[in-house]
Amino acid sequence: MKHFAGIAASALALAISAQAFAGTVTTDGADIMIKTKGGLEVGTTDKQFSFKVGGRLQADYSTFDGFYTQNGDNADAAYFRRAFLELSGVAYGDWVYTINYDFAHNAGSSEDGYFDEASILYAGFKPVGIKVGRFDPDFGLEKATSSKWVTAQERNAAYDLVDWVNAHQNGMGIQALFTSEMFYGSTSISAKDQNDVDGESVKQFNARGVFAPMHEAGNVLHFGVNYAMRGLDDTAVDSRIRSRLGMRGVSTAGGNDAGTNGNRLLLGGVSSAPAGAYDDDSAWGLEAAWAMGPFSVQGEYIKRDLQADSDAYDDIEGDGYYAQVAYTLTGEPRGYKIGKFDSIKPANKQIGAWEVFYRYDHLTVEDDTVGIDPSDDVEGKVHNLGVNWYANEAVKISGVYVKAKVDNQENANGDDDGDGFVVRAQYVF
Repeated sequence: MKHFAGIAASALALAISAQAFAGTVTTDGADIMIKTKGGLEVGTTDKQFSFKVGGRLQADYSTFDGFYTQNGDNADAAYFRRAFLELSGVAYGDWVYTINYDFAHNAGSSEDGYFDEASILYAGFKPVGIKVGRFDPDFGLEKATSSKWVTAQERNAAYDLVDWVNAHQNGMGIQALFTSEMFYGSTSISAKDQNDVDGESVKQFNARGVFAPMHEAGNVLHFGVNYAMRGLDDTAVDSRIRSRLGMRGVSTAGGNDAGTNGNRLLLGGVSSAPAGAYDDDSAWGLEAAWAMGPFSVQGEYIKRDLQADSDAYDDIEGDGYYAQVAYTLTGEPRGYKIGKFDSIKPANKQIGAWEVFYRYDHLTVEDDTVGIDPSDDVEGKVHNLGVNWYANEAVKISGVYVKAKVDNQENANGDDDGDGFVVRAQYVF
């Protein structure tokens, strides 16, 4: 109780004071340290208790045409991609809690709350940690990297093949994590907010392993493998595989989008497959990255297999990949923590850090039920060319030109390619 009383007293002092400065407050228990850089953090000097308030705001504007709209005409969208309030901390030294709430409503749902994460991690078995609650399971390098610090505004389109593998979907799970100097591994089992005909929740298993013999900012060599599986036996499911092809503005929950004129690529599946249509759904992936100074290269490969359990449906098979190169013109390296990339920290506070990048995404699906020639697969190809300005450690301004081309699908106007531009203003604390 002495620890909590001290934290409460510190918070009251901050509310009264016009400005807060880093320092130490003496109490009848452990001393309390207050940090105000990058959010507000209050903790005891013995590191047994802490409380941090942070968040991120990502305001996007996009304009697009061609395949991205039903009629091929130009449309635009202005929206909050993310508006997170983040609460985290430590209790009794070994218990780590995280609560992230999305006021843009792109995470979660009205029934379950718009939580991006709400979890508790026990870290007393170092180097192993045990996490329970609602969280995104591990699958892929770009997903492991925070949305604050991924290079392009949207993660690669190949992830749309397997949108279920690293999304919490309002479920609950338990995860075991292992972290050492060169290795990272995790396994998780989740109960999804989706039931079979008997009311039993869909279960999902994820596993990820990473080996990084070089693991410092500007000196990275990274390899990883991923696997995920869920059972859909006797479960009604929306099996559609759809992609926005890097253009979130065609359909988003965080504000204005293109409405009914927005167009997504349908690669396979159906919107309402009845119970018994499909059985197991599995995916595996490979990831690799190399960074030397301000230059970085990374890529991932993903393969999915959704098995049909009825003669009325076909197996759905798909694969996808992306390759990305990035270079910081001002010389700063991308940050790296074992298993994921991190932020770029500007060396010059006057001009910030400037990064340019190019990424190519490719995805293809084979499914005869989508109503196209059975001999042809649906393919999506996306070119992303962009620039990021890290004005400081809190503000990032981004712009990206996106060029998409699809095979064996088109919009209502007969277009099979499209162009778009996205700009983002981001503030993190």
